[in-house]
Amino acid sequence: MSAKTRTRLPVALRGYDRAQVDALLERISQALNGGPAMDANEVRATRFDIVLRGYEHRTVDELLLESIRELRAVASSAERAGQPRVHPGWLITWIQNARFSGSGLRPGYGVRDVDVFLDRVIDGLRGVRPPVSAGDVRECVFEKVRFGPGYDEREVDRFLEQLAGALEHG
Repeated sequence: MSAKTRTRLPVALRGYDRAQVDALLERISQALNGGPAMDANEVRATRFDIVLRGYEHRTVDELLLESIRELRAVASSAERAGQPRVHPGWLITWIQNARFSGSGLRPGYGVRDVDVFLDRVIDGLRGVRPPVSAGDVRECVFEKVRFGPGYDEREVDRFLEQLAGALEHG
């Protein structure tokens, strides 16, 4: 585990339950050091009780976000060892052929934002811009629009999760 997880976390008047946080950090540390595997999504889904004199929220959240990145990196390198590579030309065609429903009367992701991001991914695959990583895809944030052209958020999110998986194996 990174040295950051070994540092003392600041205590706040009201914060995350220290025993719960310490237990999760220990499990993460074990997973990163060859112990029982732990899925990054499991860390993301973890919720802590709020108690008096607990760990400060923001510091714990930042530490867990970094831990999630480390767990994903370990998992993707382990998966990559036995997975066939995905051909960049196939990925480019797949991205270019992606079509998303309009958001209708619901809020959606701005069409321009999504299209610009996917163009950046394609440019990275072609080698004309720096490559976009699976982590970049998972962490991208789009403007939400209520009025005007918008894509259905669930469709875009599903596509991006598939794209991130393909980039991990690419």
